[in-house]
Amino acid sequence: MLKKYLTVFFISMIPLLELRGGVPMAITMGIPSIPAIIICALGNMIPVPIIYLFARKVLVWGSNRPYIGKLFTKFLEKGERGGQKLIAKAGRGGLFVALMLFVGIPLPGTGAWTGTLAASFLDMGLKTTSIAVSLGVALAGCIMAIASTGVLAILGF
Repeated sequence: MLKKYLTVFFISMIPLLELRGGVPMAITMGIPSIPAIIICALGNMIPVPIIYLFARKVLVWGSNRPYIGKLFTKFLEKGERGGQKLIAKAGRGGLFVALMLFVGIPLPGTGAWTGTLAASFLDMGLKTTSIAVSLGVALAGCIMAIASTGVLAILGF
C-alpha cells in the first residue's frame, strides 16, 4: 500500500499531471477518495514554495541561454499571461479568489505550478499564494475524486 501512496504522491508533483493525474490514478489503484485527495494534495503542494521563490529567477536567467532560451522564454510568457488573465478577470482585489479558482478548476494549463508561477509574477506574497493554491488544490482534488469515482461507477468497476 505504501508503494501506491508514494506513486500517486510523486505523480502529483509532476507538472501537467499534478493532482489531475494523481487522484484518478489513486482511485483506480484502489486508494479510497479521502486518502487519495490528501496524498495527492500534499504531493502537489510540495513544489509551491520552490516555484514561487525560484522559478521566475531561473526562467529569466535561462531565457538568454543557448539551447534552453526558447523554452524558458515560453514558460516566462505563459506565467506572465497567467498573471494578466488573473488580473483581467478579478482585478487586484479579487486575486486571491481568482488564483484559488484558477488552480481549482481541473483544466489543462491550470494548476498549482502555473498558478504559483503567475502569482510570483504578480508578487502576491508566498503566504497568500500558498493559501490560495492550497484551497485550489483541495477543490481540484474533490472535483477529480468525484469525477473519477463517477466514471468508474459508470464503467462498472
